[in-house]
Order: sequence, then C-alpha cells, then structure tokens
Amino acid sequence: MRTALTALAEELRRLKTAGVQTVAVADESLATLRAAVARTSRAATSVQVRRPAGALKQAVVIEPEPAAAAAGPAAPVARVIDLPPGDKRTRWEALRALVTGDPTCRSNVRAGKKVVLGVGSLDARIMFIGEAPGADEEVQGEPFVGPAGRLLNRMITAMGIQRADVYIGNIMNWRPQLPVGPDGVQYGNRPPTQTEMAHCMPHLLAQIDVVQPAILVALGATAAQGLLGSGTFKALGEVRGQWREFAGRPLMITYHPSYILRNSTNRSKRLIWEDLLKVMEKAGLPISAKQQAYFTGK
Repeated sequence: MRTALTALAEELRRLKTAGVQTVAVADESLATLRAAVARTSRAATSVQVRRPAGALKQAVVIEPEPAAAAAGPAAPVARVIDLPPGDKRTRWEALRALVTGDPTCRSNVRAGKKVVLGVGSLDARIMFIGEAPGADEEVQGEPFVGPAGRLLNRMITAMGIQRADVYIGNIMNWRPQLPVGPDGVQYGNRPPTQTEMAHCMPHLLAQIDVVQPAILVALGATAAQGLLGSGTFKALGEVRGQWREFAGRPLMITYHPSYILRNSTNRSKRLIWEDLLKVMEKAGLPISAKQQAYFTGK
C-alpha cells in the first residue's frame, strides 16, 4: 500500500506541475487516500469523484476542471498499477503483458514495430532511465540497443559491472512519432510530450516497484524533466551531477550517452564519468585509481 501511495503522490506532483487542477479517483482509491490524508496535516486538493468505466483497483484518472476542458485538450491519464502478488519475475511478466497490451501504447506504435519495456536484472541495485525508444529500440523491443545503447554498455563496463547486472528502461514505452518520409520510414526523434510521459510514467513506477533498485540514474534532459517535473531546470548543466530524489530513491542526473556521440572529447566523457563515479561510490562499488583517472588527459 505504501508503494501505491508513493507512486500516486509522485504522479500527481508531476501533473500538478503540468497545470492539472482536478482529480477524479476510483472509489477504492479514494477511501485509501482519505485514510492517508487523515494521517497528515497537509492540505488536500479539491477532487471530483467518479468511477471510470472498467476501473481497476487503485485506478486514478486526472481531469481538468470543466471550464479548462472546454479551453484545451483532455488532461493526461494517471494510473497506479497494482501488480499481482508473487516473486519479481512473476510480477514483471504481468507488467510486461499489461504494457504490451496497453491500447494507448499499441495505438502509438507503427506497424511492424514494438512496445518497449525495460530490461536487465530484476535484482539490480542501479537502474538507468532514458526518455524514449529510438529507431533501433522500437524494432527490437528493448531500450538502448542503438549507438547510444552500445556506448552506455561501455560506460557500464567501465564501472566494473555488466549490462546484465543493471536494469535499463525509459519513461516512454513507444517511440514518439514524427511524419514519415516517402518510403514510410520515420527519420529522427522528438522529445515526448508531458501527456505522453504521463501515460507511461505508471509503467516506469511499476518497474521500480518490482526491481527495487537502490539508485536511479536519469540519462539526459528529457528524462530528468520527466522525473523531476517540467520546468525544474532550464539547462541540464544546472542539475547534472547532483543527487535528487524520485520514488523515494536517490536519483543522479547526467547526460545522455548521445551527448558523447555528438561531443566526443575527453572533457565531455569526463563530465559523465564523474557522475558515474558518484553512482559507484553510493552503490558501494570498488573504484580503482585507474578508474578514478579515466578521461583526465587531453
């Protein structure tokens, strides 16, 4: 129950930043929220209560005030996913079935492409989080398998561990669409919208709940904004290398591996490496003198 409430609070905080004012909550969730609010002195936000069609346990739908709805598009949907009991593998497989069968995810994936869920060790202490799948990822159905993913693998190996030892995911479960060329292929990527990230965020929170990583690492500005809230910072340099918190866990902010692909200098590599050294230290990984000195030369 604590996990569900933490996830719900995290999602509502994000949506408040996006300007959503009114919340509609399923009856069972409302009873839980009332009990939680009764135990805290924080002021509660005004809510509208309705039962969404086919609502699941702990389903929460975020809606704008009626006047706001008339003035703009519908607000994003927020759900707290209540996975079945069982071991980590059982719960993760249930989550995978839910995500790959999600109507919104499927409707945003082009023919022949795949919905993407995170991969890696379900006992990982470190979880890397990017923004969204790219061209290679939507084909293979796995995050970080393109050029940036191969670079991330080398970064992880430099930490003294392997890709299989960590968990790697994205906020988004599909590649944000752009118009295709005459050949029907999408060239280039775009950052996901707040609404798109809001739909997928419960899937990410559920992965965190299953894996229970000790440390989260946000890769890039879009991922950091998605986790910390839109408008938290203007440039990634303002928060890069800093410890923040997400879902009750320490969160390190660093550059996306693609940053190095665009700026392949020792200076840019050192910036990311310094952040990873902090992650290694917090995770209790040994740091050799050789590792400490990586990318310090010209």
